[in-house]
Amino acid sequence: MHRPLLAFRPILLAMLALVLAACSTGPTVRSERDAGAVFSAYATFGFFEPVGTDRAGYETLVTQALKAATRREMEARGYRYAEAGADLLVNFNAQLADRTDVQPRAMPVPNPEYYGYRSYITWPDYGVVVDQYQEGTLNIDVVDAQRKRLIWEGVAIGRVTERVQRHRSEAIDRAVAEIFKAYPVPVKP
Repeated sequence: MHRPLLAFRPILLAMLALVLAACSTGPTVRSERDAGAVFSAYATFGFFEPVGTDRAGYETLVTQALKAATRREMEARGYRYAEAGADLLVNFNAQLADRTDVQPRAMPVPNPEYYGYRSYITWPDYGVVVDQYQEGTLNIDVVDAQRKRLIWEGVAIGRVTERVQRHRSEAIDRAVAEIFKAYPVPVKP
């Protein structure tokens, strides 16, 4: 690579990051449900003790944010929170993983407008683009407490950016809301 082009490399990388951030969407969400479960038969919900996000033996800040967001979503659907004896129990699991994507760079581009009389092929650059990032996965399980059977699972998978890490509670609220859009019981008017 020529020396003058090296000076522009940080600017080009910053522009690429800006374009990728502008194109990025929310998390990928999927869900599964027990086809035999009658969701209207349940009236109350609570949380597993301990939930999967509390592996260290105490309630984490992530767990507190997950419980608050999930409680909001469940109550919006007409369920009542119960400390004990709930019909449904909610559990969480969250994981971070380092990911690397490798994409080939652009192919040669024909440039028919070069000087207006010849067609040239320009070579912008070749090789690969390596994108290293953290990917977060959030699972929310809803279990029939009496039968001890999973009746619904929602999963969100997405990039964990620096902004997400700085505003973790807001990001958890948004992710939980996205997951619950797939819940079989709609929000009550």
